[in-house]
Amino acid sequence: MKDKMLRKLFLGFIEIHILHHADKAPIYGVWMMKELEEHGYKISPGTIYPLLRKMEKQRLLIKEERIEKGKQLKYYTTTQLGKEILKEATLKAAELFHEISEMED
Repeated sequence: MKDKMLRKLFLGFIEIHILHHADKAPIYGVWMMKELEEHGYKISPGTIYPLLRKMEKQRLLIKEERIEKGKQLKYYTTTQLGKEILKEATLKAAELFHEISEMED
């Protein structure tokens, strides 16, 4: 139960993370997996790629396919809707973290 709840919460954090990085520069799956791992999220290809496709279908990300070193890579960038969602999520997260930190004092 605990693991399931944490996974659900962390998935939201991961989506915000993806929007954040895709807003700064185009990202691709393997790079995003490594970036997330640096923040303590162990995410598999079986999770990241469906998540990127889902976010693309939701029009939060836009995909551009490129050939690099003979390999096809799918780069994702945040859309205008994704930027709006990121902005709102950032404000709500800041408010929540501020409230949580006040409780610890």
